[in-house]
Amino acid sequence: MKVEWIQPFVTSAIRVLEAELGMEAQVGELAAERAANTTQEVSVLIGITGQVEGTVIYGTSKLVATEMVMHLTGERRPVFDEVSESAMGELGNIISGGAAALFEESGIHCSISPPTVIVGRGTIISTVNMKRLLIPLILPFGQLHIAVALRSTVG
Repeated sequence: MKVEWIQPFVTSAIRVLEAELGMEAQVGELAAERAANTTQEVSVLIGITGQVEGTVIYGTSKLVATEMVMHLTGERRPVFDEVSESAMGELGNIISGGAAALFEESGIHCSISPPTVIVGRGTIISTVNMKRLLIPLILPFGQLHIAVALRSTVG
């Protein structure tokens, strides 16, 4: 996977988190993710198709997700419920849509799938022969991890 395919997701995430949550995110150290199972309590899975294909997974703890939902909706949810799932799915959707637009600007055509929200650790998400690169975004109240696994579909 080309490292430059990571940047659209990072750029879009930083923009969206600032616009939607009103806070800056710092980029942590890039790492290869070795396990196929989710390590976060809340994960948003988005499929990517087109000249690049694969998946992006946004993952965080329930505590951080709850804080994010509070900033997105303006209300604290007592439990991580359907509204919380919907808000987190939409956040992943907006970030991925922004990344797809950045890919388009650079001449790489791609589309995103609707989000799938996974609650609970340990779900196996295989990217079949594609390594995932993990980028932690550090927020004032925790981290949001972006795991990207992409490959080119063009010759």
